[in-house]
Amino acid sequence: MRRMAKYYLQLVLFACALVSRISAFTIPSSQKAHHCHGCTTTTTSCAMKTSTESNTSDQQNRRENNGTLSNNPGSDRRRSMFTTVSAAVMGAISTANIAPSTAEAAITEESNWPLWTALPVAPYSRRRTIRYEVGPEVFAFDQLIGIYYVHVPIRMIALPVHQDDENKRGLMVYAPVAPTKECLSLMQELIDMYGPVRDIIDPSTAVEHKVNAGPFARAFPAANFWVTDKQYAFPLNLPDSFLGLPSWAKPLPRTSRGTDMWGGEIEHEVLTVKPGIGSMFQDVALYHKKSKTVLICDALFAVTEEPPRILTEEEEYTRALLFHARESKDEVVEDTPENRRKGWRRIVLLFDFFFPGSGRGDLGIGPILEALKTPTYKDGWGGWKPFSWGEDEVKDFQRFSASGKPTVLPIIQIILARGPEEVQRWLGVVTKWKFKRVVPMHLDAPLAIGPSEFANTFDFTKSGKNEVRFCDEDVQFLRKAEEGPLNFSVYKSTLGTLRGEPCGLRKPPES
Repeated sequence: MRRMAKYYLQLVLFACALVSRISAFTIPSSQKAHHCHGCTTTTTSCAMKTSTESNTSDQQNRRENNGTLSNNPGSDRRRSMFTTVSAAVMGAISTANIAPSTAEAAITEESNWPLWTALPVAPYSRRRTIRYEVGPEVFAFDQLIGIYYVHVPIRMIALPVHQDDENKRGLMVYAPVAPTKECLSLMQELIDMYGPVRDIIDPSTAVEHKVNAGPFARAFPAANFWVTDKQYAFPLNLPDSFLGLPSWAKPLPRTSRGTDMWGGEIEHEVLTVKPGIGSMFQDVALYHKKSKTVLICDALFAVTEEPPRILTEEEEYTRALLFHARESKDEVVEDTPENRRKGWRRIVLLFDFFFPGSGRGDLGIGPILEALKTPTYKDGWGGWKPFSWGEDEVKDFQRFSASGKPTVLPIIQIILARGPEEVQRWLGVVTKWKFKRVVPMHLDAPLAIGPSEFANTFDFTKSGKNEVRFCDEDVQFLRKAEEGPLNFSVYKSTLGTLRGEPCGLRKPPES
């Protein structure tokens, strides 16, 4: 019975992740947020009234702003008593014993994000932004996102466009992040150099991207705001105007071929796959010709053992690396480069597989009761440690990472396996572009790859088999969930379920 209960809890966690990716439900910031077994859903009652009020305010803001930056992008949100109470409760739960006072000053008030309750995941309201170049005049803005210290970068890109034309010069923004004061200040520096924001693109139906798209667009009401054309809400599908998006949001054409919409400087192609009933996956490949750079949202990524900058430059964020570097519940890990790498390896394996082959998860009551004994543990969560690691952890990570070779997130591969013909059509367009780097919106960036290596990443769509390059033990849990109780989430695939080569990974002994 205990094993069955633990397996059920594991399936619930996987369902949450699957819903956020495959169902990609929308959480409008103007609606109420509540929680169900760790998943976030939306209350849609009175949505028409709220949407009408929001869009009326949107139109007024758009009329009153001629160009660059709205002073208060979130001012038109109205929070109900329910939202206020839930925010207070979530704040108490999520911050209790997590952020020691010695680290509080590291992230300033400029990093505060008041609308974090729309998607209540880490780092909650404390969202630092770092900006850096990933190509010639290709500017990345990284923030953080995660649950249970499984924290990874989430990225936005800003590109200068039409710099030779005084009437058109400005910036294009791809995959907006939370428009904190810090983020907007970093944007303003680019605006001063290159001109106003001209176009904003939400390239995904995934909730972690579109939850920030509306607020960011409201910060720049004079810009064109483009969204992929299959946005929707779950469990009740609603028109785009009800989804927390501003009234001037426009569907992004599926392709720029045969048009001059970007003035010859940029091309784009949309990948669209319907993985199951009531769900849709979209990703926009965008080619910046001047820098020979392709932007991609979620369809591809890569990772090495070095933790990303967003996790290493703030003590408050570095805590995630050290938390996962522990070997025992009460251990306080020394902050060293090797321990940071160890923590990052484990974060990546948990992020990708939930229950990786070299680890053992125990989501039963035992680890919870142990954590309750130490509520003041230095890094929070009472030191809750439901995962342990075997001797093959490094081997497991190295097989997955392949020294930074690009791959597809297993959950995304489950989705794309439902549309292999569409993936091949999309690749036929993208691989004609003459690029030499790819910038994904998660994990490492930039990736020094061209059209051939980009296409090779999706070889499973033409091989007739849903094969992964990493260990079969890593995808065992995902495969069982896909074949079993969660097969209602996706259509059957002609490629079958995820399969890899067995690596003989050894799990740690059961405690």
